Parts: sequence; C-alpha cells; structure tokens
Amino acid sequence: MSSSENPGSIHCQRIRLTGVVQGVGFRPFVWRLAKELRLTGWVRTDARGLEIEVRGPHMKIDSLVDRLRREAPPFSRIDSVQRRSAEPEDIADDFAIIDSLGGRTATMIGPDTAVCRNCQADMFDPKGRRWRYAFTSCAHCGPRFSICHDLPFDRERTSFRAFPACKKCRGEFERPHDRRLHTAGISCPKCGPQLSLLDPLGKPIHGDALANVLALLKEGKILAIKGPGGFQLMCDARNVEAVAALRVRKRQAARPFAVMFANALSATACVHVSVGEPGLLNLPERPIILLRKRHRCDAALPGVAPDLAWLGVMLPASPLHYLLFHEASGRPEGTDWLDRAEELALVVTSGNPAGEPPAIGNTEALERLAGIADAFLMHDLELATGAEDSIACSGPGGLQLVRRSRGYAPRSVKLPFATAPILAVGAHDKSTVCATRGNEAFLSPHMASLVDASSTEAIGLAAAHLLQLLDVSPSLIAHDLDPRSPATRLAVALAEERNLPLLAVQHHHAHVAAILAEHHVEGPVYALALDGFGIGNDGQPWGGELLRVDGASFARLGHLAPLGLCAGDPENGQPWRLAAAVLQALGRGSEIERRFATQPEAARIAADLASGAGIQPTTSLGRLLDAAAGLLAICPVARFGGQGGLLLEGLAEHQGEVAPLPGGWRIEGGCLDLLPLFAALADEKNVQHGAALFHATLAAALAEWLLAVAPVGTTVAAGGGCMQNQVLGRGLRDRLGNAGFHLIEARRIPPNDGGIALGQAWIAQHTLRGPTA
Repeated sequence: MSSSENPGSIHCQRIRLTGVVQGVGFRPFVWRLAKELRLTGWVRTDARGLEIEVRGPHMKIDSLVDRLRREAPPFSRIDSVQRRSAEPEDIADDFAIIDSLGGRTATMIGPDTAVCRNCQADMFDPKGRRWRYAFTSCAHCGPRFSICHDLPFDRERTSFRAFPACKKCRGEFERPHDRRLHTAGISCPKCGPQLSLLDPLGKPIHGDALANVLALLKEGKILAIKGPGGFQLMCDARNVEAVAALRVRKRQAARPFAVMFANALSATACVHVSVGEPGLLNLPERPIILLRKRHRCDAALPGVAPDLAWLGVMLPASPLHYLLFHEASGRPEGTDWLDRAEELALVVTSGNPAGEPPAIGNTEALERLAGIADAFLMHDLELATGAEDSIACSGPGGLQLVRRSRGYAPRSVKLPFATAPILAVGAHDKSTVCATRGNEAFLSPHMASLVDASSTEAIGLAAAHLLQLLDVSPSLIAHDLDPRSPATRLAVALAEERNLPLLAVQHHHAHVAAILAEHHVEGPVYALALDGFGIGNDGQPWGGELLRVDGASFARLGHLAPLGLCAGDPENGQPWRLAAAVLQALGRGSEIERRFATQPEAARIAADLASGAGIQPTTSLGRLLDAAAGLLAICPVARFGGQGGLLLEGLAEHQGEVAPLPGGWRIEGGCLDLLPLFAALADEKNVQHGAALFHATLAAALAEWLLAVAPVGTTVAAGGGCMQNQVLGRGLRDRLGNAGFHLIEARRIPPNDGGIALGQAWIAQHTLRGPTA
C-alpha cells in the first residue's frame, strides 16, 4: 500500500491457499475470521485447494492473511498463500461459504483423526440427540481419508453421500459458529449410518448392539468390529482362553497383540507410562504406542505379548470404540468417567486371517472372517479405503513410527524439487505405495505383506485410490531390484497396462533415500542400512551395509562379514540354523548336533555347512540378530518373522547397560566381522547378560565402522528394519553423538520396509532430473 493510500479504502483480493486445507475445518475457520474482521466476500474449496475472495480495508485483509497462517486449524497444513487484486464477482454485504468447484486436483485430503472431546460430550449426554451415537464427528475430528472418494472434499464425494442429512443436521451444517459448519460427515441417529450385530451366518442378533457386544466379550467370544479403517478382531485381553482361541483361529501362535485401554491411567497397571507418554497415547492420530511392560503385565494379560519387553498400547480412536468402554462403565452421563481407571482391556488386531489384508466391506468380512469371529458388529457406512492402526515407539530420539497408516496417511513429504509424477510400489513386506505430484510424495497406508493374490490386489487398489485422489498419471514406476518380489511383478503388470517405463531401485539404497527425503537432506551422505533381507547389485542377499548415497547413485563402501547359510535360510531362516552357521564359521561345527539335538534336521544342516553344498552368503544384520538368539537358546525356532531379535532386544532391555566386549569385532577392508563377539556368546551362561553384551558390542562396532569413513562432524544416516530395535538405536545414537556426528533416522516414516516406497520415489525423482552441476 502506498503512503498516500487511504488505509480505510475498500480493496478486493483473491487469496489462494494450497496444502492440506480440505476436511480440516478450514472454510468455517476463514468464515469466522472474516466475520470477526468485518470483511465481506466468500470462501470455497476447489480441486486446487482453497480460494477466498475478500473485500475490505487493506490492513484488515493483511490481518486476515497473517492469522490464516498463525491460527490455522490443527490438522491443516498451508504450503503456499498467493494474493492478487481482483474485481469482485458480486457485491455483497456479508461473508459466505459457497459451493465448491471442480477442476484438476492440486490439493489433498487430511488423514482420519480420533473423536474430539466435544463430540465425546455429545455422545455421553443422555439429553442430547447424539447420545450413544457411533458416528459422531465435527469439523475438528473423525474420518477423512477413509471416506473420501474424490476431491474437493464435499459430502457428495464421500461415503456419507448415501445418507442425506436431516433438517437438524442440515441446520448445524449451515449454522454460523457451529463447530459442524460444513462438516462433510455430519449425521445423527435419525439420518446417519446404523450399527447392526450379526451372528457368523449373517443373521441379526436382536437387542441393543453395544450391550450384546459387551456381553459376548465377557463370555470370552471373539468379535469382528468394523473400525475406522476396516474390520478389527477383538477379545477380552484378561481372558486367557479368549486370547488363546484368537491365536489359534487367526494362525498367529506368538506374534504380540496390542491392547486397547479406556485411557492412559487404565494402562498404568500393566505398563510404565513415562513423562510425555500419556500425550503420545492421546495424539489425535491414535497410534499404538510400544510401552515398557511392568513385571505383572504378563500375569494380568496372559498370552497377549508373551516374553517381550514392550506392550502395544492404544486408546479408543472412534466413537464406536469409546462406546464399548462407556457400556462397560455403566453408561455414565458426561465425560468425567473418561479420566477414571477402567477395568476393561481389549485385544485389538487387524480383521484378517494371518498374512492377508484386513477386511473392509461387510460381505467380505462375513466370508473371510468366518471361523474366526463369533459375531460381527457392522455398520452401513462404506469405506473408500482401508487403513490399519499406526504403530510407534517412544524414546530419547522422540516418536518413531514403526507402521504408518491410519492417522498419518496420506500426509505428504516435501521433496527437494518437482518432476513428472512417479508411482513407487515398495517392497513385498510391510507394503506401501507412494505417488508423487510436483514436489510432494504421498505414502499410502500400510498394507499386508504381498504373500497372495488378495494382498497384491489390495495394494493395487490402494495405488489406484491414491492416484485418483491426486489426479495424476505416473510417468514412471519404481520398484525393488529383486525380480522375484511380488511388488516387482505388480510393477511390471502396471507398467504393461499403462505402457510406462520401469526403474529398478536397490533395496538398501531406498532405505537410506527415505531418510534423506524425510529430513530434506541433499548431497552425499554416509549411511548404515541394517535389515533382514534385500537383493544387492550382485544378486546376493544384503542387509548389513555401509553406503555412500548421492541422489540416484550409491557406493557400497563395506558390509558385514558374509555368513554362509543353507539354501532357503537367507530371507527368513530359523534362529537355530543361523546359530549353526555361526558355529561352523567359528570352526565349532562339531557342536551343532549336540547343541540342537531336539531339531530333527540338525545332522543334515551340520553336514551341509561342513561340505559347503548349497551354501549362500548373506551380509544381513537381521540374520545375525536371529543367530544370536539361537546361540543363546533364547528362541531356537521362531514362530513369526523377527521373533528371535525381539526376544533378544527385550532381554537386553531388562539387563540394562553393559560394556562392549573388548576385541569383539574386526574391521578389514571395509568388512565388519563380528565373529569374536559370537565366540563369546557361544560360551555365555547368563542369557540376559549375553543379550545385553551383544547389543552393546554391536552398537560400538557399527559406530567405529561408520566413523572410519565419514568425516568428523558430518550428518550420517542409519535405517532399515533393525533400527526399530530400541536398544541398538539408543546405543548407536549415543556413540555417534559423543563422537560429534549428527545421526538422522526415520521418524515420521518407518525405518522398515514400510518406508521403501518413499525412498524409491525419491531416487526416481533424482533419476528423472539427472545429474546436477
């Protein structure tokens, strides 16, 4: 504004906002600010984001723009604000929310969030019209991504299009200052979705659905409940027979289950809830948080997470979850009960047979969960896409996502530059897909591992949904280097269908690239890539790699000393067989049959290792973790992938800090050899001390290995599934920090294969851009 301009003169401006500005209460927020500042005009959403026409004094328009940035709704994200002078479309003496426009999409919907406290108050008010209503939400909470079929995010493009709003809901939708102003998912018992309880044959169970569900849970039954991102299987976590039955029916003999409590106070009897962790449990994303178990936890929750140091704890996320605890508490009035300790604890696991994607639709659930669930609590709200619960751990390094799904997807990661759209299909384990648009990458929710046709179909549908919402067609498909991977086969099929080029990306390069993408780091970086399995450029299984990553290229500077494994073991071998391979490498192969006398194949494995027939080398750290568990007899036979490493980690956590083994490793020609450490473990009598010794020595060895090549004071990275190990991560972080290095790790993106797709997309972008000066 010039110095001669009258500050009170009326101006008209168009303001364009991009980012996450739909489905987060932004239009009502703009409306309130404009009314407060006595500005006139309108606000609307369109395919590009949010558009505002505003008329008033220049200083007040400046104030509006400033407050848009400073006071934006909590789940929004403003990427850009563009202003220009404009001629008004119409002259009005008020400010209004007007109908949305279509067009080419340049925005994105926000993730689902947990029901807010105000909506909880509505649900627990017996005089209110949403008393015990399982679909209560407002502009500040509830489903977004899971019900969005297309953008802009208006009711007619969501699953709520099947439920015309009643007169009262319509009034709230249009009423100024109502927190449900322009809420796409507004509904009530009169006009919204309804619950129904069915038996295994699909026949209705009459009576109050919530009361009947609670009664069945108390009887030890297993319920399939349609949660915010798909079906979940639930049972009474304190009932050992119910938990055992769920394990048998779901074919999960030992994998730990998560437990839902009413609140953080209710969980404290079973886990240590440290300073700050109640806040993590109450995050609007509602991830499962891995918390340290109390000694009495396994007795209180028998069979839920046996022999592990951590328990996955979650709080209710949806209104339906809260209503189960409300029923157990006797249907109290108000919200005071939410802050009291409650006895009910529920095992919550994904609604699927082991290895398959969770069921999303009602008919699908009745078919696929037959023989698992004793009853089905359903509703008639269609889900546009599924999303399992996210999982995170907390520690000195902050919150680290282990599984990124509901509550976080599809939040974008900013990329260093824009290129043509890319689709990356990730890895076959912990599958996600990633699509780019401009300088943003969007990860899908976590999907099941690609083990069969149903899981491959699910990841294909997730990719299609993501591309539709983003309104992009990929120019290239990135995939894992392994030609045998189901994800690679999916990429090939999609490329043939769309006539697109393919880009094969090395697995460990992608692990590091995902970290660089998350932390917005460009330029060469020295890194550790530590996981269980990934095919290297030489066609051999890698997993303990020292790399120098520079955009689309990388150099392998070193690796763990190869361990020779019998055929079939490199990807996911049994701990006793891996321990046998270590004994052979130590020159103690004669001990194999005696140590593993209970294993029918011990003699054959010993003979094969001695002869070298069919032996394949691997540099995997994940396999060494399993070998240590086998050598210490912690877990000779794993009943799920990674069990040996988890048990080893838990024992180390219980033991506490110990000094590394002097001379426990050798570094020669970039090769890190841990055989001296394994020699000590082979004779260790104290299993818990052995587990702690292994972790302490491993952290010291990895730090020295990295320090040998990385210039002092630089940023270094460490990723891969082994960096989920909290004991190892803590030790490595402390040692590198003390040496003056800044360690970057995956935090908002999982360090495991759930982040691979982002790394593939980042590398593909650098490939498309080509070398820079």
